[in-house]
Parts: sequence; structure tokens; C-alpha cells
Amino acid sequence: MDEENLRKRTGEANGGDELSLQTSKPKTTNLQQEVGLISGICMIVGTIIGSGIFISPKSVLANVAAVGPCLIIWAACGILATLGALCFAELGTTITKSGGEYPYLMEAFGPIPAYLFSWTSLLVIKPSSFAIICLSFAEYASAPFYPGCDPPVVVIKCLAASAIVVITAVNSLSVKLGSYVQNFFTAAKMIIVLIIIVSGIVLLAQGKTENFKNSFKDAKLSTGSISLAFYNGLWAYDGWNQLNYITEELKNPYRNLPLSIIIGIPLVSVCYVLINISYFTIMTSTELLQSQAVAVTFGDRVLYPAAWIVPLFVAFSTIGAANGTCFTAGRLVYVAGREGHMLKVLSYISVKRLTPAPAIIFYGAIAIIYTIPGNIETLINYFSFAVWIFYGLTLLGLIVMRFTRKELKRPITVPIVIPVFVTLSSIFLVLAPIISQPELPYLYCALFMLGGLIFYFLFVHFKFNWAQRISKPTTMYLQMLLEVVPAEEITE
Repeated sequence: MDEENLRKRTGEANGGDELSLQTSKPKTTNLQQEVGLISGICMIVGTIIGSGIFISPKSVLANVAAVGPCLIIWAACGILATLGALCFAELGTTITKSGGEYPYLMEAFGPIPAYLFSWTSLLVIKPSSFAIICLSFAEYASAPFYPGCDPPVVVIKCLAASAIVVITAVNSLSVKLGSYVQNFFTAAKMIIVLIIIVSGIVLLAQGKTENFKNSFKDAKLSTGSISLAFYNGLWAYDGWNQLNYITEELKNPYRNLPLSIIIGIPLVSVCYVLINISYFTIMTSTELLQSQAVAVTFGDRVLYPAAWIVPLFVAFSTIGAANGTCFTAGRLVYVAGREGHMLKVLSYISVKRLTPAPAIIFYGAIAIIYTIPGNIETLINYFSFAVWIFYGLTLLGLIVMRFTRKELKRPITVPIVIPVFVTLSSIFLVLAPIISQPELPYLYCALFMLGGLIFYFLFVHFKFNWAQRISKPTTMYLQMLLEVVPAEEITE
């Protein structure tokens, strides 16, 4: 693609050739700052409230075995997520680069930890999360068509793969379209959240409190059970750091990033505790553990004959969370490619759409692979194990940079006790299940993460010629096919 044609296409993407010719300023083919405060809050709420609150209550209760500890775990998870997000607000306003933990690890510890994070995130954490959410969407969306029995596995997996394809296409086409879709589904999911909460408040007012008596009786509290309960609860809160993946696309990030966090995450925490209280107003612990879909059981008992509303809006909720995950995770691939830690084409921007289309498509393709063998409960445990290793490492980086990078401007500074507490919590979450209930898959997960070092030294550090000979023609072909260019200034 020659320079004249490239300038022409860039002008069209920014409003037409006339604008391109009239300005004397250089054109930037880059990510655009189009995400405001409302969209930021919707991105947090929409990404966090997804499949987790409709799947995890059963798993949290199964680990602690009593109503009281279960509700405490949900509240504690919200506090931990809020504290972690405040630390990320400092990181996001200090290092205003997209990519979440990646640029922070790069600044604090150098390229190797950053590469291991991108390796693990791109191939395990993010696509498995996307796959889990879409599988949950498929289960709820197909349930009304198979009353009285479980939907066929092939139907669930095909529907999940179709959802991934549609979401990937939407986010590849337009940043604004992705934001509008997110805002719509966030509004839709808040409807079902409000329906469940209001129904629970009405039931409590009617005296439905018998399930809260002796709420700590027969509680099963151990280091392993508490950590696994936190794993499942924190899965429902996952997404609290999503805005840090799109810092470069936030309008006025110094204001909107912390405000979105302060408003969004406490709102989600209150909703989660109230939703669990609503569940227990109508179900005993035993009934909740026996339920195949907690929200559907709640709807059948409370909203009949309008119970169909629940699976419909739960499907909206999960598809909205999947859209938010895709929107943000594609930026991590983009940043890793820009730093040379992935194929260079993954850092390219669509000339027409100004979106990181190659990164988003790559992310969607990996997620589809995860839907094939996907086991939701197992994936959640090992997802949480991997992700909290890097959460803890990132917050340790925040502490380290307080002493090694004092020259950095910090528009937001949290008390150092907060990152210290969250770092220690992440160490507990990572080590407790291994010590109390050691399993080989944890070892496999750790070995896979460290296995990224092989590719780092082969392709990034030493840059063997044969690897470049393979990647260069691949990059050129994909660049022509997808009509993408490097994120750089085009001067006239």
C-alpha cells in the first residue's frame, strides 16, 4: 500500500478526503479516545456482571456450606476487588498505556515478566474467560428450547462459538459500535439484576427470613475451602481492572478512570450481596446446591408464569460481559504486538475502522478453541490461579516503583497499605489451594506459564533469522488481507 493511498484511506476513516487535505497536522492511525465516563462505568459493570453471579453462588456455597460465611465471602470479594481496582487506578493514571498489567510489569520488572503475562493472558487467561462466558450464555439461551432436560452439548458449543464470532466481528468493525452494544446489554442486565433484588426485598418484607436463622451452622471453614470459595466469588467480580486495558481510548483518563472504578465496582458489590440474599429468601442451602441454574430456579418460584424473563435476560447479561471482555482483551494483544512480544501484525490498526482488528480476531479464534473441551468449573479454578499470580505481581510492581521510579507523575496515589494488603491476599489465594488440596493441573498451569520463556528467548531476545523469515511474509499477507497498517503518524 503506497503512501498516497494510505493517506487517502486514513482521511476517509477520519471523515473524508476534504478533512485530510485541509489540515496541516499529521494524521494519526491510532486508537481513538472515544470512551467517556458513562461508557467506562458501563464497561466495568457490564464486564463484571456476566455469567459469574448466575453460576458462582452454588460453588461458593458448596465450599463454605453455610449461608453466613457465603454472604461474607461475597462482600469480602467486593472489598478486595475495589481495593485492587484503586491500585490499578494509580497504575493506569501513572502509566497511561493500554494493555492492563502488561505495561506496568514492563515498567516495574522489565520485559520477561511482561512477556510471561502476555503469553499466559493471550493463550490461557483471556480466551478461557471469553469461552467460559460464552458457554454460560449458550446454556441459558438454549435452556428454554429443552424444557425438562439439559441441552445437547453440541448445541451449547456451537451456540457459544457463534456468539464469539459475532462479538469479534462487532468489535473489529467499530470502537463506537462496541461501546453502544456494551451500553445496551448493560442496561438489559441491570433489569434482571433489579428484578431479582426487588423480588428478594419484597420476600424479606413478607417475612421470608427462615433460611437466615442459624446461618453459620455446619459451616465448613478451612484454608482450602475459603480460598476456593474466593476463587469462585472473585470469578464473578473479574473485570474490575478492564478499563486499564483501554486507557489510551478513555476521554480524560485522569478523571474518568478512577471515577468509573469508584462508582462501578461498589455498585456491583452491593448488587451481588443483595442478589445472594434474594436467592436465600426462596431457597435453602440444600435446594440452592441442587439447582442446575440458580437464577432460573429463582425465576420459576417467584416470577411464574413470567419465568421466561430470567433466562432471556441472563443471556443478555452474559453476552454483554463477553462483549466487554473482547473489547478490552483485544487491546492486550495489540500492545504485546506493538512491543514486539507477539507477531507484529497483531499491533496493526484497521485503516478504515481504526480498531485493532487483527488482535481481536486472533483473540476470538483462540477462544473458539477453548469452547471445544470447555469444563466451566475446572476452567474457573485454574483461570483464577493463573490470573491472581499476575495480579499480585503487578501490585508488587506498584510497591517497587514507589521506591525505584519516584520521578513518575502520579495523579492518583493510594495509601501503600492497600497494595501491600492486596499483594498478600493474592499470595494467599495462589498458595492456599496448592498447600491444602495439591493437584497436578496446578503444576501443569505453572509449567505452561514458564514455558513462555522458551518462545521469549527464541523469538524476542535472540530473534533468530529463520523465525523472521517465516513471520515477515505472514505479516505482509495478513496486512493486505485485513487492510491494516502500523499505528504510526502519517505526515504529509
